[in-house]
Amino acid sequence: MENQKLEALLGLALSVEETQRQKSGQLGVGFLEETRKWELIVKYNGDIERLQSNVIGVEKLIAGYAIVTIPEELIDTFTQLDEVEYVEKPKRLYFSTLQGKGVSCIFPVTNRYPYLSGKGTLVAVIDSGIDYTSPEFMTREGSTRIRFLWDQTLVPEQVNALLPQREEFSAWDKMAAPPAGFLTGVEFSGERINAALKSGVPELVVPSRDTSGHGTAVAAIGAAGGMLLEGQYQGVASESQLLVVKMGTPAPDSFPKTTELMRALTYVVQKAVELGMPVAVNLSFGNTYGSHDGTSLVERFLNNVSEIGRTVICVGSGNEGAAAGHVSGSFGMLSGLGDEREIELSVAAYQRTFSIQVWKEYVDSFRLRLRSPKGAEIVVDMNRPGGQSYVLENTEILTYVGEPSPYSVNQEIYFEFLPRFSYVDSGIWTIVMQPIQTVTGNYDLYLPSSVVLNEGTRFFTPTPVKTLTIPSTASKVITVGAYNAVFEAYADFSGRGYPMQNIPAERMIPGTVKPDLAAPGVDIETIGPGGTFVRVSGTSFATPFVTGSAALLMEWGIIKENDPFLYGEKVKAYLRRGAKPIRGETEYPNARVGAYGNIVSS
Repeated sequence: MENQKLEALLGLALSVEETQRQKSGQLGVGFLEETRKWELIVKYNGDIERLQSNVIGVEKLIAGYAIVTIPEELIDTFTQLDEVEYVEKPKRLYFSTLQGKGVSCIFPVTNRYPYLSGKGTLVAVIDSGIDYTSPEFMTREGSTRIRFLWDQTLVPEQVNALLPQREEFSAWDKMAAPPAGFLTGVEFSGERINAALKSGVPELVVPSRDTSGHGTAVAAIGAAGGMLLEGQYQGVASESQLLVVKMGTPAPDSFPKTTELMRALTYVVQKAVELGMPVAVNLSFGNTYGSHDGTSLVERFLNNVSEIGRTVICVGSGNEGAAAGHVSGSFGMLSGLGDEREIELSVAAYQRTFSIQVWKEYVDSFRLRLRSPKGAEIVVDMNRPGGQSYVLENTEILTYVGEPSPYSVNQEIYFEFLPRFSYVDSGIWTIVMQPIQTVTGNYDLYLPSSVVLNEGTRFFTPTPVKTLTIPSTASKVITVGAYNAVFEAYADFSGRGYPMQNIPAERMIPGTVKPDLAAPGVDIETIGPGGTFVRVSGTSFATPFVTGSAALLMEWGIIKENDPFLYGEKVKAYLRRGAKPIRGETEYPNARVGAYGNIVSS
């Protein structure tokens, strides 16, 4: 019997050879080559720290979650322990990148009464880092507005070696270390950043760099102080203070994963509580792996974190709306064999690897066949949970038939396509679905994020709804879609929510209506590293408009003592109520721009 405490993707990753994992874009995520161990997300109860040993590392997070580093051969034994409830592997995260403040009605509340600027609040940017030397993140006196910067990619010993041996830096000599309670990266205080700014060699005192510029651009939209161009450019919460986490690992060419995200969220919420300040958290990334119903450990973790302290979490809906990476449908209620459905997928030339997730309710019974471009077929044995392996032409197919979890009634059938030589077979692949007996008959198929697929790898008849990226599907976050402020029109790339007409009234639960609202996300002018001005598009850059607005609301409510409980879901309620319709969107809520339309902060 398959291990019921493991998610399907982790179960498959553990059942295949390491050479197969190395070919895959998904299966090897979380395996640490340098230590030959797995980094895993664990939902636990009781005292999980008692399980720590010389070979098992435990990083306790909050709300009953931990990150465990463990040798592969011990995972089965580990999951049999009563403290361990469920285990998932990390997933790779992708930034949601492809006329702002005026159309979002930011100016009326910042340029006249009540003169809101985010003062007294924290804006937390969990991203690719920040150009801390930019005047936009300083006060008028030249001091940094960054309270703390945690660079997860740095190694303490290397940071210590860079520090100049000068009297003014003696307080930090050999003091580089991760934040308390964490094992990786280096934390820099605002005091050290100020010392770096005055030193003439800031890159040696605080050697944290935003090499992509993504985090700097996001932070500028949400919180730039208006110090450049005589204040012509200013972020939403221009006097807020900043918490910054640069996600990643010290490994070369590393990429952010859900484990780094969970560490970062734990860190910023704990810091906000420690500082006694309300915090608006910005997340401008996601991925497509999951059932998109809020039941994964990461989605549940975000819901739990949002209830700690005075916290608001804003997440971009992703850029998969027009990527043709999702298909959904329904057979309805059928008894006995029903009509076949053929779902065709175009695979572009030179595609090295990709995967397909098939999600359905466990109560429904289907037959699944996979047909190659030349007509060869395999039949997936749905009565055999666990991993199976097949070969079609020049492509190796790994499948995994999952089971429902303690948190979800859904079942996943996962397909991983690996090249036998250099590339998987290009052409038209077909999944044939045949219902046997169904109650709901609903199904969803997802490809990986479009940023890792060759152009032309797509479903022929895609379904644009339910294309939110995870974790924007968490019910208690504010999910932000994008629209074009110039044309006052929905941005077609913006990830879409659930089709309202398909949700019965009895299932219209909180979090079902997504996104919550939309913000400008097309051709946005912002600031990149070195003080350059750049134009960007994507829900990555719509999200900080809302994050900054959340900080303004918390300033008005908490700091100015108009409403001490204005945080969490209450901020979401205020933003929804203040939203205005977008031209061309006649029915609300809808799957494109959310419950209530475009953000309005006035």
